[in-house]
Amino acid sequence: MGREAILKSVKENKPTLLPLPEIDETVFFETIDLVAFFKEKVALVGGSIIEINKLKEIDAEIKKRYPKAKDIISCSQKSTLETISISEKTNPHELESIHLAILDGDFGLAENGAIWISEKEFPIRVLPFITNDLVIILNKEKLYSNLHEAYKLIANRERTFGLFISGPSKTADIEQCLVIGAQGAMSLTVFLINK
Repeated sequence: MGREAILKSVKENKPTLLPLPEIDETVFFETIDLVAFFKEKVALVGGSIIEINKLKEIDAEIKKRYPKAKDIISCSQKSTLETISISEKTNPHELESIHLAILDGDFGLAENGAIWISEKEFPIRVLPFITNDLVIILNKEKLYSNLHEAYKLIANRERTFGLFISGPSKTADIEQCLVIGAQGAMSLTVFLINK
C-alpha cells in the first residue's frame, strides 16, 4: 500500500468527531498556598528553588550555584552572565558544550511544579534540553493552581513552540535504574522572584 493510498484510507475512515467533555472546574478549586505547594512539587521532581527578593541578587546566586559554568547563554534580561550569544540563525549543533542556560518562565503550576516556557523566551528550541544545567527565572505572582488554569492561559496564544518543564531530565529503565540528564539538563534551578 503506497503513501497516497494510506492517506486516502485514513481520510475516508475518520471517526465521527465527538464534543469535548464538559468539566466542572469548581471541583478542582482549593484554597492553598501556591508558593508552598509549588516549592514542594519542584523539589519532589528533582528541581531546586531559590527565592529572591531583589533582581540584582540573581547573578550572584547563579554564580554561587554554578561556580564552574563558563559557557553560559542567558535569554533573560534579569541576568548579565551571558558568555555566548545566540539568535534564530545559530546552528543548534554549536550548542552541545553549553554549561548553563538561563531562561524566563511564563508561569508555574503548584499542582505538579511544571513551568511553561515558550519559544518567545529562547530563540533555539533545543536550548532547554541541550544545556548541562538549566535556570528558569519565574515571577512569584505567576503561579497558578492546576493544568485547567494553565490550558486557559495558553489556549489563545499564537501557536508557536512551548512546553512545560518539570524538574531536570530523568528516565528509569525496567531494572529501576534512575538516570538524571538522559534527554536534557542535569539540573533545574528555579529562581522565584518577588515583583
